Amino acid sequence: MTGRRRTALPAPPPPLRPVVRAGALATGALALCASLTAACGVIPGATGGSGDDPITVMTWAPQDTDATNKPGMPAMARAYAKWINAHGGINGRRLSVLTCNDHNDSVGAAKCARRAAAENVVAVVGSYSQFGDSYLAPLEGAGIPYIGGYGVTNDEFTGSMSYPVNGGQPALLAGLGKALAAGCGNVTLVRPDSIAGDQLPAMLDSGLKAGGHADAGDQLAAEDATEYGSQAEQALRHATEGGDTDRKGCVVPALGDRTDTFMDSFRRARGSFPEVRTATVIGSVDQTVINATGGASGPYEGAYITGWYPVASDPRWDPMKKVINEAAFGDNRIDPADAGVQTTWIAYTVLKAVLEKIGDGEVSADTVRHTLDDGLRVSTGGLTPTLHWPYEGKLSAVGFPRLVNADVTLQVVRGGELVAASKGTGGSDGTADMTSTLEKAEVP
Repeated sequence: MTGRRRTALPAPPPPLRPVVRAGALATGALALCASLTAACGVIPGATGGSGDDPITVMTWAPQDTDATNKPGMPAMARAYAKWINAHGGINGRRLSVLTCNDHNDSVGAAKCARRAAAENVVAVVGSYSQFGDSYLAPLEGAGIPYIGGYGVTNDEFTGSMSYPVNGGQPALLAGLGKALAAGCGNVTLVRPDSIAGDQLPAMLDSGLKAGGHADAGDQLAAEDATEYGSQAEQALRHATEGGDTDRKGCVVPALGDRTDTFMDSFRRARGSFPEVRTATVIGSVDQTVINATGGASGPYEGAYITGWYPVASDPRWDPMKKVINEAAFGDNRIDPADAGVQTTWIAYTVLKAVLEKIGDGEVSADTVRHTLDDGLRVSTGGLTPTLHWPYEGKLSAVGFPRLVNADVTLQVVRGGELVAASKGTGGSDGTADMTSTLEKAEVP
């Protein structure tokens, strides 16, 4: 069993550098991308943010890598722009979406952020990257707001120009830990051996402690491995240590796209440990994975899974599904049940509210940011609480000043279907607010 010593809370973010909006950036954009074509991942239309010019934003995510991939997020962004433009744009102006592949590495993330500055975008919207320390500084230097990141790193909850729409991994794992505390014996977390992975144990433990449970075992694993035999066996052994006959041990894989690879190894190693249960978080498992691993007869049957939003069958997702059907019918990259697609939809909902608030005024990164900072409250049709971003939120004391939505939905796999586990979990749809739980987290 491998562990890591936890460190002190992260220091507050450094003061922001002066905003630079030099016209040379627009010139640099021409050298960086000679034409706005598919090679550059652009919805047709010139860059710009005033007059009748299109309003230009960017969405990025890793694609075609050996680790976590989120192709549905830029695809959803392009579909949204196509749909909104077909319906008259926003305040009569077209929306132009640039996309970027960060390749799941820090260099790629920094390149995407620098390109956003060079292209003079007014915001980066609905994106995924594990390398907040690489992309947030270039965005802050250019004064570009980051709206609705996936929440995969803690950096998204510290940067003053970050406007998250969910509680990220902190809320998901805190909610899962609280749900497992009453019913599990030993709990083992299997998570990536990465900077992002280092932040996960404290979140799960905060929920376990809230339920009077001991900390989870911390099992490291490579996030791009092709098999996890040794990790699965170690996790199973820890989960069954102590001989607790009243409560089954629980294994929590949180490996993103590699969770199903882990489960292949887990099934093979599980023969000697039949009483061990599994539980995980959205982003590691969805309905597609449950189906592929055997449905009701698979390893996830009965498993608790925490998510940020209502289940995909909830009618509150109908407006998103309408957009997908009208603007991206047949695009199999866009799965309405994918949390990345859902996050992108909510992020663009925020962007639309901002642009409508600005109205006929100048649209720039500065005006978008100031509108968000001036107390704008955004309704997402019940998919989240009403969103707004004060300078410091309730979780500032534990290093998350920008985490404004700590709601999670507790879901369970019943009969091979991912459904809301509403009974005894908070709201009528299984929603629970993890703010008070995260306030006690020992964040590394």
